[in-house]
Amino acid sequence: MVDLNLLTQAVGDLEEDKVLDLLNQFVATNPTEEEAQKVVGACQQGMALVGDLFDSGEYFVGDLIFAGELLSSAIDILKPVIGSGNTTKIGSIVLGTVEGDLHDIGKNIFKSMSEAAGFEVYDLGIDVSANTFIEKVKELQPQVIGMSGVLTLALDSMKNIVDALKNAGLRENVKIVIGGNPVTKEACEQIGADAFTTNAAEGVKICQGWVS
Repeated sequence: MVDLNLLTQAVGDLEEDKVLDLLNQFVATNPTEEEAQKVVGACQQGMALVGDLFDSGEYFVGDLIFAGELLSSAIDILKPVIGSGNTTKIGSIVLGTVEGDLHDIGKNIFKSMSEAAGFEVYDLGIDVSANTFIEKVKELQPQVIGMSGVLTLALDSMKNIVDALKNAGLRENVKIVIGGNPVTKEACEQIGADAFTTNAAEGVKICQGWVS
């Protein structure tokens, strides 16, 4: 069994080679699914360290992006042993960068971290219209909708999507988290979202709170 504390620290320190070496050695021992889930948990704790270091100003956006990619690589290595088909999912999220905005870095980090935390994430991509969100929510009935945007105009698109959800009678059954540079408490209230964040790790914690 891999040293979980060592793995958590290596993820937190963004030591890619060390993390991947540890995981490859672990997979080679033909571990049980239960052991693999513990290893995923250790990686998640490492991501929480990354989030804390970002909050305290020691890490920057580039580090977050790298951490998201590292986590994706880690999950890819572990997929054969975590039985990705039958891992218990804790909830589902429909995610997208809203209409008029083409930025996806923050969205992609949030997606990687949410998947590692046990969510099924349906990523609609960038420049996503209200209609596309509505159709997907009707189809999948997720617990959470995540909307991302970096441009100020994204706030208008977010409000349009929330209004469209209300008109379609879908708003009551879903929690909405918005993320990106322009989001604030005031914007969140105006848009009618349930929560906002500018930090992917915090966003995942919010979603975990909703489904627990």
